[in-house]
Amino acid sequence: MTRIIWRLRCAVRDQASATLEQFTESGGERLGNDRGQTTAEYALVLLGAAGIALLLLGWATQSGAIGTLFDAVLGGVVGKVK
Repeated sequence: MTRIIWRLRCAVRDQASATLEQFTESGGERLGNDRGQTTAEYALVLLGAAGIALLLLGWATQSGAIGTLFDAVLGGVVGKVK
């Protein structure tokens, strides 16, 4: 999961860098202030992570994986107590 978030963050950063480079090469003035850029990148990463989490949660709920995991954990705890 961390790799996906890191790759998404790098992709966003690279795209922003390429866009800025095109802007400066086309004769535009260099942007003087990048305040908020990191905040925007993290917001996009969080949206991507939330989307993946929702997909994973939907799959786990429909397939019964959550119930199976819960039963296995409780079975393991009860087995160690006995």
